[in-house]
Amino acid sequence: MAGHDKGDRNKPLYMISVAAELCGMHPQTLRVYEQKGLVNPGRSRGNTRLYSQADIERLNLIGQLTDEGINLAGVVRILDMRERAEERDAEIDELRARVRELQDEVHELKTRVRITELAPYEGNDRTSLYGLLAGPKSQDRS
Repeated sequence: MAGHDKGDRNKPLYMISVAAELCGMHPQTLRVYEQKGLVNPGRSRGNTRLYSQADIERLNLIGQLTDEGINLAGVVRILDMRERAEERDAEIDELRARVRELQDEVHELKTRVRITELAPYEGNDRTSLYGLLAGPKSQDRS
């Protein structure tokens, strides 16, 4: 659901009868899907199946696929490919963020090099130059 974080989507909430009604399926169908590894509901302390919103969404997708004539082996394959694609998308997002961080660091370093090239300093003593790069506080040591 939009606006909910991943933790909310995975929180076990619905007993099997409610989950079955939300998905338009028979509770026994949900049990079969669990047995075949298509869905893995949480359990209460009393060992009652509890389905999350993510489980409901997954069951709805399974229902759509089977309604289109795809057998359970095909559903397993599709769900696996979908999960892998989502993992890859998340990885790509992380890598893009890291690339942006590195681009910012490179930009900062290039800026410092330009400042170094333009800043006057005496002889080979770069300490005054580093003071310029560090900012006004390091120059106030007099």
